[in-house]
Amino acid sequence: MTSKRADNTDAAATKAEVAHHHHHEHEQAAKAEHPQARMVTVYIMGKRAVVPEHATIMRAIEYTGQQIIRGAGCREGFCGACGTIYRLPGDYRIHTGLACTTLVKDGMSLTQIPAVPMEKAIYDLEKIEPTVDTIKKYYPAIFRCVSCNTCTKTCPQGLQVMDYVNAAMRGDIAEVADLSFDCVSCGLCALRCPAEIVQHKVGILSRRLYGRYLRKESKHLDVRIEQVKNGEYDAEYAEMMAMPKEELSKRYYERDIE
Repeated sequence: MTSKRADNTDAAATKAEVAHHHHHEHEQAAKAEHPQARMVTVYIMGKRAVVPEHATIMRAIEYTGQQIIRGAGCREGFCGACGTIYRLPGDYRIHTGLACTTLVKDGMSLTQIPAVPMEKAIYDLEKIEPTVDTIKKYYPAIFRCVSCNTCTKTCPQGLQVMDYVNAAMRGDIAEVADLSFDCVSCGLCALRCPAEIVQHKVGILSRRLYGRYLRKESKHLDVRIEQVKNGEYDAEYAEMMAMPKEELSKRYYERDIE
């Protein structure tokens, strides 16, 4: 007579064999689907997966059957919603990147960062001034900066983050706005900062201050705003809204060719 414990052990072994068999089938199907592509092994949130070598992290995640339903953003550029940290075999360092543009590498172990916890300052833009005192009031941690440059090395946009942090400490709002202009607020700099500064939030505050108080007047912008208000682009907008997706995509990418 077989004991109940033995039955459970056999059942567990059978389940393990089935799972292994299904995983093997998935790998074989992956290779069959991409006969020309070299397949690599990656670890997504701790789980092993075999994906095409040419895939971005975002495509690799979807290739494994997972569905990205939030935070996919533009998918082909920089929106900041797909911040990712990862390690590579034989490398002790943590690397950072955006899932939409970073390619997978064999042995990569990655984790997505859907949001970076932080306290966001609340302020009335009409009641604050473009000075260092404003920076000090709303983001005092910035003065903890030790100029280690970790934030700059972390930035997937290649921005000189440490430089604009130093500019903020000097109260040079215009310099901060300029150097942080291409920031996508992924928060990876804040995640890696040993002084625990939220650099990208300082950049946002500075750009708002610059736009409200320091920017140069643009007559061309005023003219264009009036044109929009007067409906000069309504017909063109309606045409684009009614356009088939294929034609809209064609026109979008023709900009790069021109």
